[in-house]
Amino acid sequence: MRPLHYYLLGTGSWFLSFGIQNVMFAWLVTMVLNESPEKVGVAQMSLLLPGTLLILIGGSYADRFGARRIALLAQMLAMIGPLLLLGLVAADQLSYTVMICYAVLMGCAQAFVTPARDGLLNQVAEGRVQRTVMLTSMCQFGLQVVGFLVASVADFAGPEPILLIQSLVLAVGVYGFGRIANDRHGGDAAAPRLLHSLLEGGRTVFSSPAMRMIVLQNTCMAMFFMGSYIVTMPLLVREVYAGSATDLGLMNACNSLGLVATVIMLLRLGDVHRQGRALLLSQGIGSLVLVSAALAPAFALYLGSLFLWGVCGGVAMTMSRTIMQEQAPTAQRSRVMSFYSFSFFGAGPVGALLNGFLVDRVGPQTALLICGAGMLTIIVLVGLRSSLWHLRGDAPHPAPAGA
Repeated sequence: MRPLHYYLLGTGSWFLSFGIQNVMFAWLVTMVLNESPEKVGVAQMSLLLPGTLLILIGGSYADRFGARRIALLAQMLAMIGPLLLLGLVAADQLSYTVMICYAVLMGCAQAFVTPARDGLLNQVAEGRVQRTVMLTSMCQFGLQVVGFLVASVADFAGPEPILLIQSLVLAVGVYGFGRIANDRHGGDAAAPRLLHSLLEGGRTVFSSPAMRMIVLQNTCMAMFFMGSYIVTMPLLVREVYAGSATDLGLMNACNSLGLVATVIMLLRLGDVHRQGRALLLSQGIGSLVLVSAALAPAFALYLGSLFLWGVCGGVAMTMSRTIMQEQAPTAQRSRVMSFYSFSFFGAGPVGALLNGFLVDRVGPQTALLICGAGMLTIIVLVGLRSSLWHLRGDAPHPAPAGA
């Protein structure tokens, strides 16, 4: 097997596990424990907060000690989380505190897996970065759908077998990352120390107009889009449609199917050269679709809106990640991509709390309307006041800061 295949095996296992976790975590907190909207927001914040605190360190360590090594160790740590939760559920000790502890553990693992995995992408891309990003995205979203469907049977099978499957899936990823050759550019013991390394990566990102705008729009997407997805939408399914774990699985699956459909289309069409323009248009249309989801009079129409939202998200995520990967200097790739992820995970806890607060005050449908309008406003301002609209994929890449 080629290194790309092992990379997709390791990456795919994480996202299959992530798909299972998305449904199981929301189901256990919102429907089994029946917690309030504000507590749901705090729980989802706990899942994201370690990324806020640790992901930049994870990217720096991946550049210093090798992305493969960090990805391997973090994936092994992630295997423990579902097993611990399985034991506590089997002992009838499930509680809100247990879910918070599980969230923190898995968040810590993700904070190191994500930048390390992104740092490996160029190593296995064989010169075709955008196509490899698309393949990774298709693997990500397709396997998330499988994970959603696996977790959606929790109403009938119970949580124990689902959590066992999640841990075994992560073990497959450990094998995949373990089969990739040692990093060509990682593992330099003479690399700069942590603080200097972080500052160097930050200067590189914020000295580039394109990367700076990607970080800004990523932050807003986390607050308005991800916050809606992980907090408001599960609560809407519970409170408006009287849903179950199966309905949560369908909700997640429809969104991811839209993402998969987009990536398949992009693979057939070839590389997109006006990447910034595609990003802004997809985000703007996605904001309008989110508004339509809030106004959907039936669950089937709500699912249709989430499919279209996924279509827009597939373009946005592929373009933003491609821009960052292509602009990043080789020796700083994990650090640059950690800033990309930090902008998402860092704003995620704020988005979770914001959406929990909005749902508690105005209800889930109005909360979605507010988030859709807020994101649309940001995208219009970014389009008017930045050069992102005119960015081309073949634009010259910036030199590393300090070069």
